[in-house]
Amino acid sequence: MTALIAGLPGGMEWVILLVVALLLFGGTRLAGMGKGAGRAIREFKEEVKAPVGVEAAKPVADEHVEEPVEAEIVAPETRKDA
Repeated sequence: MTALIAGLPGGMEWVILLVVALLLFGGTRLAGMGKGAGRAIREFKEEVKAPVGVEAAKPVADEHVEEPVEAEIVAPETRKDA
């Protein structure tokens, strides 16, 4: 198990990473990114849940079949520059 987590940062390394991120981005921007990430996760969870009281869309049977269209395939003309 230790071989799997040997490459991951430990306790003091996380502190150093957080200090560097704070210096690079500033406290306000880091707080905004955290808030945005939390909102995105919350919206994703709400969308994944099945809607309550709404039936799932039923597949439409072949009630409406369009007529085939007669068309001619035309090859594009090549331009010869002189």
